[in-house]
Amino acid sequence: MFLYSLKRLALMLPTLFGVLLLTFAVIQFVPGGPVEQYLAEAKAGAGTGADGGGFSYRGAQGVDPKRIAQAKALYGFDKPAPERFWQMLVQFAKFDLGKSFFHNKDVSTLVWEKLPVSMSLGLWTFFISYLIAVPLGVAKAVRAGSRFDLITSLLVLVGYAIPGFVLGVALLVIFGGQLQWFPLRGLTSANWETLSWGARITDYLWHIALPVTAMVAGSFAVTAMLTKNAFLEEIRKQYVVTARAKGLSEGQVLWKHVFRNALIPIITGFPAAFVGAFFTGALLIETQFSLDGLGLLSYESVIRRDYPVVMGTLYLFTLIGLVTKLVSDLCYAWVDPRVTFD
Repeated sequence: MFLYSLKRLALMLPTLFGVLLLTFAVIQFVPGGPVEQYLAEAKAGAGTGADGGGFSYRGAQGVDPKRIAQAKALYGFDKPAPERFWQMLVQFAKFDLGKSFFHNKDVSTLVWEKLPVSMSLGLWTFFISYLIAVPLGVAKAVRAGSRFDLITSLLVLVGYAIPGFVLGVALLVIFGGQLQWFPLRGLTSANWETLSWGARITDYLWHIALPVTAMVAGSFAVTAMLTKNAFLEEIRKQYVVTARAKGLSEGQVLWKHVFRNALIPIITGFPAAFVGAFFTGALLIETQFSLDGLGLLSYESVIRRDYPVVMGTLYLFTLIGLVTKLVSDLCYAWVDPRVTFD
């Protein structure tokens, strides 16, 4: 197991390098970079150069070449691409994610500022999904083929088929617009700081109810069906027949014997789902409900060509994903000693 872990850790380096290299190479060919946006803003201000306090120009000659050179130096594009890529790798090796072009802040600071919003959505979605999916999967397995199983399967599949952002729009229109039971935007009210602790918790839950509902609706379908299938597979095994023959009650057979073995595939995916809840930004949900989280930050960074934010968050999330995947694989051997990686 120790050697396997070392091999996986060693493989993370070329994987991470390949992801960064591919993304960096694609960025070099994407039009409309920071310098181009700067020049477009400069040209747009040509009409207000003398009177409006904008940029000053020399007729139709365009932007001053010195100004173009200054813009390239400002964003670091005065250096060759291989040199910029190497500098980025050196920064990342020191866990320095760089500085945003447009926010004038360190990328790590931006991530830290946006993290609470994404954590609020992710953690609530994670816990509620598991609290619903696992008991539902067990109930479906015990009542396999019954009317309850058929109806819940239909509801689960319908919830899985409806995109979260579509459900979010419906929730906003019905409960936020027409009925006005829930707020339309934000994570807290404007006067949140002046409220008591009890009122703050109530206000927070009031704001988070609709976006979490939109995310939960389709997120527990896979876990519920996986739990059901795992329980059905275990129930049919010989040790269950033996336990019943010894006179154990159905509850003892189910929760003392079947439950432990059937939850192996669920538990092994738990670390990845839990860590993902912290750093997974729901772009469309955050946009619909005006929640300033990591999803919205990533989208705006791509649109504005804020390359340090794009590459910095890519490096951070890829590294976290690789480590989490290793932890998930090791959980197989920890939960089930029969599993080896020889």
